[in-house]
Amino acid sequence: MSRKTAPRTAGRQLGLVLKGYPRISETFIANEIRLLEELGFDIHIISMRKPRESFTHENVRRIQASVSYLPEHLYRNLHRFLYHNILLFLKHPRRYAAGIRLLRERLPGASSTKAAIKHLLQGGLLVHKFLPRTNIAHLHAHFAHSPTSVAQYASVLSGLDFSFTAHAKDIYTQKPDRVAEKMARAAFVVTCTQYNRRTLEKIAADHGFADKPVACVYHGIDLDLFSANGRHLHAEPPYSILTVARFVPKKGLFTILEALEKLADDGVDFTWTLVGDGELKRRLKKRIDESPINERVDLAGTLAHDGVLRLYEKADCFVLGCEVAKNGDRDGIPNVVAEAMAMGVPVAATDVSGIPELVEHESTGLLCPSGNPAALAANIYRLLTDQELRGQIIPEARKRVEQVFDNTREIRKLASVFTDHTGLGELIPGGAFAPAPEPPARPGDALDDDTSSDEQSTQGQLDRPSA
Repeated sequence: MSRKTAPRTAGRQLGLVLKGYPRISETFIANEIRLLEELGFDIHIISMRKPRESFTHENVRRIQASVSYLPEHLYRNLHRFLYHNILLFLKHPRRYAAGIRLLRERLPGASSTKAAIKHLLQGGLLVHKFLPRTNIAHLHAHFAHSPTSVAQYASVLSGLDFSFTAHAKDIYTQKPDRVAEKMARAAFVVTCTQYNRRTLEKIAADHGFADKPVACVYHGIDLDLFSANGRHLHAEPPYSILTVARFVPKKGLFTILEALEKLADDGVDFTWTLVGDGELKRRLKKRIDESPINERVDLAGTLAHDGVLRLYEKADCFVLGCEVAKNGDRDGIPNVVAEAMAMGVPVAATDVSGIPELVEHESTGLLCPSGNPAALAANIYRLLTDQELRGQIIPEARKRVEQVFDNTREIRKLASVFTDHTGLGELIPGGAFAPAPEPPARPGDALDDDTSSDEQSTQGQLDRPSA
């Protein structure tokens, strides 16, 4: 579907501070930039490091934004950092003194003194070298950890307002006090699930600024890429089970393996295709090699868009065992769940974080508590063998994605947030700050007072699945 690009806003830019650009694992950010540009936003990207992959997505080639790269390494670029920061200090000593005070306030809670100092120096270089060459009127960072730290320093050193999008890991693996400190200084905050929004609003209230605007805008997916047309509702053995995920603790991949071993013990005939890569690859492969179902498992590695689409088309069930990792890390709503639902693949998942906002138990999929292989196995079995249930869930799941996860609708919400709070872009009626419909409460939905953790998943993360 072609979209007409709106006239660009003259003379005023939105500066996006990113950890890296482009990044294969952050397709959702590239999609967001492209769609904002189509709505008339003029964007300048400030990346904290250069790309580390040798290939990228088609969406990146359609983005018109200019990119400025900050020096990544402190010591090897110390001369550049000092040059720009000393000149900035001489030009604006009061602002720079405020930046030093902020650094001193933040150092006691910093996980790395070196990183904290680097963020100040990166903010100074951004302000002295890059800002004069741009028309940036507002800074917005993606992820509440280091990109927001840099944006926060740049805001103090330049006088520009800043805001940030918090995804998941960046919320929950920081102490609430660190998140609160950034929220207090930000003009507004955006996040990608209602679960995250409630967490952030509680942090703000606990720290005395309950009126801080926090908008929930789902990443969404491009529904034109995913279709359930022609799919048979009926499933027959040998069943095809699919998982697309990064090999990290929060994905619950070992729980899925245990669940599938239980199904095999019960005589269910299936194959499991696991797409992805990550830090747990060696440990996971060893566990699979030792498993009685090792011959039924296909470790597909990282696949391109078309390859994953073909797997969705063949799959009888999509499984994800998300859980809260020991460090607090957790998913938001993995985009691969939305993609499977849009493709007509029934989903068995866990009731962690924002997943119940999309997968409603017995309606648009089946949910169970995390870390419970028996419950997950039972749900997978139902989705494979209960044809009446499949006939109900498959169309309802597609309808749910269309209702709440259409990226063209969500990007207009985000555009309205930027327009309302920064004056940039076109005035687009929104409602991003109005509470979205939420699924019925179920055990595990309540937030603990000491909640602290992750990320999201990925919009159309098809070239390299992530979450």
